[in-house]
Amino acid sequence: MLIIRLIWESFRFAFNALRMNIMRTILSFLGVTIGIFAIISVLTLVDSLQRNINNSLNFLGADNIILQKWPYQFGGSTYPWWKYYQRPETDYEEFKYLQANLVNHNGLAIYAYKTNVTAKVESSSSSGLNMIGVSHGYKDINDLQLAAGRYFSIQETENASNVALIGQRAATDLFPFISPVGQFIKVRGAKFMVVGVIEEEGEALLNTPSNDDNILIPYKTLSKFYLVSKYKGLGSSINIKGMDDDPGQERLEGELTGMIRKKRGLKPKEENNFALNRPEAFATFLGQMFAILNLAGWIIGSFSILVGGFGIANIMFVSVRERTNIIGIQKSLGAKNNFILYQFLFESIFLSLFGGGFGILLVYLLTFVDLGSLDLIMTFKNIVIGLSVSGVIGVISGIVPAGLAARMDPVIAIRS
Repeated sequence: MLIIRLIWESFRFAFNALRMNIMRTILSFLGVTIGIFAIISVLTLVDSLQRNINNSLNFLGADNIILQKWPYQFGGSTYPWWKYYQRPETDYEEFKYLQANLVNHNGLAIYAYKTNVTAKVESSSSSGLNMIGVSHGYKDINDLQLAAGRYFSIQETENASNVALIGQRAATDLFPFISPVGQFIKVRGAKFMVVGVIEEEGEALLNTPSNDDNILIPYKTLSKFYLVSKYKGLGSSINIKGMDDDPGQERLEGELTGMIRKKRGLKPKEENNFALNRPEAFATFLGQMFAILNLAGWIIGSFSILVGGFGIANIMFVSVRERTNIIGIQKSLGAKNNFILYQFLFESIFLSLFGGGFGILLVYLLTFVDLGSLDLIMTFKNIVIGLSVSGVIGVISGIVPAGLAARMDPVIAIRS
């Protein structure tokens, strides 16, 4: 109880001291404000970029491996496209082979797509769409969400029925006043019945493919209108959903490599003529870049905080000198050294926390600025980091002046 009362009295003295010198208080914590603003704004920007980019890659599916002709490459040496160009495309026969024999997976689907397609309904049209032919498991592999209607049935998929799922842009352009479900659209002169509408995704940060611009039809249906083969026409990809654990992913990759090499008749010394792409490789590459940005933010902010800390320490030394005889009077009346120490230490901490809090407030106001597809969100973790750094700076800046004040001799202090 005595400790709580001591802390409360110290808090009250420190608060009154800050209130009596408003202008000096404001000027003192500006350095900390700028430093915390620099650090937390960079952390918030990096976190928001990372979150938005990961959301942009959701169309590839989480924990998936994509079997296709072209490998991913992020940075590094020249991309040898001329070598990959000679590779065969993945085809439906390989998909059925994997479907029958692959063990270490949680599902797989094949898909192929045609870009820049125009859909029509009487006098209305929607252009620049992507028509994607998918197998029945595509919905589960890519976590496809529907706003209305249903997904293809197995019979519709296997019988190459003219049914379609449309994205929000096609739904808005072609059916502005009625539900698209049960209506018909025309693509390349063929009629497709709309059985479902895909949930709206909005604009992605990296301008990655969005389901808003897609028309999904059964894979075999696409093959009726466009050439889809191993060496000519549209290329296909097989998306395999991996296990949740890392060893499971590694086993799946090894099993896929062995099975496709066997299926394509590759000799032991021949290199793979296919790619097994893992979307998280891009996230890992970006993570390294974000780590550098985070470090840069800490370095830039640290200089500002250092200057702010020196400013607070200087003000605290001045405050101790101004209140020397008050310290003597307090000690002569029985004030303990801890009381004097806490009084000045709290004043320093409050100065720093006010500065840090104001910097965090500026970052929060920044989140309301419209940055297009980038959605800035300040997390609770970054708020805690900002306040923690401010508190530490306050302790470091105030501990020496507070210690000098606590050790003063009361007689000498009153005489001064």
